Amino acid sequence: MKKNAAVLFDKDGTLIPDIPYNIDATMVELRSGIGPVLGELARRGYALAIVSNQSGVARGIFGEDALASVWERLQELASAYGARFSAFYYCPHHPAGSVADYALECDCRKPKSGLVERALRELNADPRSSWMIGDTLDDIEAGARAGLNTALIQGGETEWLRGPYRSPGHIIDVPRDLLNIIPSSARRRRYEKVHV
Repeated sequence: MKKNAAVLFDKDGTLIPDIPYNIDATMVELRSGIGPVLGELARRGYALAIVSNQSGVARGIFGEDALASVWERLQELASAYGARFSAFYYCPHHPAGSVADYALECDCRKPKSGLVERALRELNADPRSSWMIGDTLDDIEAGARAGLNTALIQGGETEWLRGPYRSPGHIIDVPRDLLNIIPSSARRRRYEKVHV
């Protein structure tokens, strides 16, 4: 069976402006310029998915169920550009969390690659033809560890801690630059799911 190609996006700071621990769907808007990029990538045949750390769950700020309205809002915003996210993968864990069930080390919290690898498996995506897009080096590391191409949209990284897997394949200033580096065609099958 031929593999698909996927573009995985970090959520906060990449798809939407970074408002810490925001679960109010009425405040969720796409980052400037990302909507047309989503539409074009969908037309090119890429499966689009979200891979996000959501430590607010572990910290007791909101429950996992609160993310459902955010997921619905992201789908609504993407659909205005003719795009649809195949899946929303999120990590609810944090080792310093206050909610016992989520206060743990895991393999799904970026910069670890557990969620990215799961996305590749479930979307039947070839890492060599797929991309991880983020605004921090933790996003880049998670994608690179899983063998994806990577692109960093400038503006979110504040620490610039270098290390293995933390050198972006591409650094861009604005989302539309993604269309110059991601190939113009990909194979896709439809898939939609929300994941922990």
